Amino acid sequence: MTAAPADLLIDRPSVADGAALWRIARDSEALDLNSSYSYLLWCRDFAGTSAVVRREDGEPVGFVTGYVRPERPRTLLVWQVAVDAAYRGKGLAATLLDALTARLGAERGITDVETTITPGNTASERLFTSFADRHGARVEREVLFDTGLFPDGPHDPEVLYRIGPLTLPSH
Repeated sequence: MTAAPADLLIDRPSVADGAALWRIARDSEALDLNSSYSYLLWCRDFAGTSAVVRREDGEPVGFVTGYVRPERPRTLLVWQVAVDAAYRGKGLAATLLDALTARLGAERGITDVETTITPGNTASERLFTSFADRHGARVEREVLFDTGLFPDGPHDPEVLYRIGPLTLPSH
């Protein structure tokens, strides 16, 4: 585990964390909420490429979920990042992202990060552009999924952010 501000700990998620991740995502009011089942599966199948930040009692108060792209094995796709409202404004999302990419850089040779952000999500835009700045990486943007591709009603386009190559701490 990695130390985080205010006696919080960064760790890998476990299946037991799935319900908390679902709740944090639901309460974020910014993320597309997936089924509770998908968060349980994520915590089982993608724990190695995801991270949670825990209170001293072990309860998750933030998370970042991601996976390594099969056709780009040095690229981490960040799926969701969320922090419980009571813990926002403390830099936890940035700390989680930095810790996860440092771990995956050491374990898997990750050199690039991708994520999608809907236009107007300024918090995510700031998080990922400042991440790129901290890691000496460039950011390329392009629309990945246009509005018309979403079958379930109006949805803003998803803009792909490609960040890399990263300058990660050496171990």
